[in-house]
Amino acid sequence: MAVTIQEEINPRKPDITLNLRGLLDDLVADGRLAAEDAEVMSSRPRTKAQLTWNPLELIADEGLADQKDPSNTLDIETLTHWLSERSGQSYYRIDPLKIDAQAVTQVMSYPFAQRHGILAVEVNDDEVVIASAQPYVHSWEGMIQQSQTGKVITRVVANPTDIRRYSLEFFTIARSVNKANAQGFTTGGLSNLEQMLELGQLQSPDANDSHIVNVVDWLLGYAFSQRASDIHLEPRREKSGIRFRIDGVLHLVYELPAQVMTAVTSRIKTLGRMNVAEKRKPQDGRLKTKTQEGHEVELRLSTLPTAFGEKMVMRIFDPDILLKSFEELGLANDDYDKWQGMVTNPNGIVLVTGPTGSGKTTTLYSSLRQLATPEVNVCTIEDPIEMVEGSFNQMQVQQNIDLNFADGVRALLQQDPDIIMVGEIRDLETANMAIQAALTGHLVISTLHTNDAPSAITRLLELGVAPYLIKATVLGIMAQRLVRILCPHCKRKAEVDVDGWRVLTAPWKMKMPKDIYAPIGCLECRDTGYLGRAGVYELLTMSDPLKAMVSDDVDIGHLRLKAMKEGMRTLRLSGAQKVSAGATTVKEVLRVAPLSGME
Repeated sequence: MAVTIQEEINPRKPDITLNLRGLLDDLVADGRLAAEDAEVMSSRPRTKAQLTWNPLELIADEGLADQKDPSNTLDIETLTHWLSERSGQSYYRIDPLKIDAQAVTQVMSYPFAQRHGILAVEVNDDEVVIASAQPYVHSWEGMIQQSQTGKVITRVVANPTDIRRYSLEFFTIARSVNKANAQGFTTGGLSNLEQMLELGQLQSPDANDSHIVNVVDWLLGYAFSQRASDIHLEPRREKSGIRFRIDGVLHLVYELPAQVMTAVTSRIKTLGRMNVAEKRKPQDGRLKTKTQEGHEVELRLSTLPTAFGEKMVMRIFDPDILLKSFEELGLANDDYDKWQGMVTNPNGIVLVTGPTGSGKTTTLYSSLRQLATPEVNVCTIEDPIEMVEGSFNQMQVQQNIDLNFADGVRALLQQDPDIIMVGEIRDLETANMAIQAALTGHLVISTLHTNDAPSAITRLLELGVAPYLIKATVLGIMAQRLVRILCPHCKRKAEVDVDGWRVLTAPWKMKMPKDIYAPIGCLECRDTGYLGRAGVYELLTMSDPLKAMVSDDVDIGHLRLKAMKEGMRTLRLSGAQKVSAGATTVKEVLRVAPLSGME
């Protein structure tokens, strides 16, 4: 239960600081730690750095087995949970996305928080929640109660490592924002044209920093640690918002004064080699950063003029995603075999379809990276270049000098390519150049924006491509979507949604799974019930019977039916397989996968 500090509590209540020997004895007494392990650990010498650690961190660092559950270790979260139960104070897992950093840093100063090892985690009209890893230390309570007149102060127990980390981050960013705002920060002086931005350099909120540089460094590092795929900087009249997209859902993470947001945007534009002075036109740029752990990440930048200033979106591309297998991406078994059969042809066109954010880029890059051996020349024309990859020859569309997709393909054909990737077929000219490349002995991989795989045929016909050229060049089409994957830490078996299952698998009968799982929500997944995403795929291989159906007045419904009889699974049926495997839910698949046209 949470402990509430009332005014009548004795302010002279003695402090009892946790010590290693006492904690080890308590763990042994509670049957959580073997006595011999406790003896060995208590006699082990400590490094100078370890002397500053909380005793919970010292024990967690040993990786000792939990005697209550020998398959698990006494990690820092397990120990914190145990301490909260023993002290009678509620356990609190700090989720930085759910904390108002501006509000909690007003409760106390950073030196005070650091000295007592505490952090405000919630501030409401009538209550302030304080996290501590020393549940028997009370000396700070009176001062907090005096400064928060009329509010109830509630104590909780939290991970000491998180308290220390987020205290530094929250107070540093709050100080930088306040200083920048007080100084009326403008874009002047932000002229650092470094190509590589190294993150993780926060030292102390009292250090001499360039405030906007500090805000940007924190923002990017924060996004990476939270698994964000996009960062949105959205200007408003007074308070501008920062939102992260995580597993396809946007979360508001911070609000900045309008002038500070302007300076932050200018700083990022400078790093991305964009025109800082131009605020009336949309711009594109890119930035490569290096995290504290030495991990390189690329960001694609895009600005848009709005009523209250420039809105910026940063799309995050992790190069390591290209090292993942197709099985990890969700493409496995016979679907994988079909896809490999398409992309290993010496010539022809392979199309990937789906809306923005459906994972097309990841599929294309992962495939091209596998195909880009020293014996093969892989060339791409993109708008813009999504990720810079050393094994490709990449060219970017530049409309300002009349270099479009069609011109790019025309130029690439003079470069002795084996494989050409066209970012998107948008018009007849580009489609004709892609077909010309395929007819002259090249493999062309490109994308279209259609709801499903069969609709790509009608899209090409609408652009003006002759049916006989589609028959001669198109090898296959893959439509895809991304579905959220159930959190493995909290998913639970549930009753099968019979009606939902019928809708998902209509019109084809698919055996109802014996077990089905539902999202519950826990600290690991931020109470969403989902953790990560994977692809669902619809693969149409252009067999001779399907090619025979392609004409100016093709009946797409009949073509889809024929493809399904030949083994094509719709996006919904592909999703149903993931539901059967316990990876996702019926509701999630229905959310992202369109009707197949057969329902």
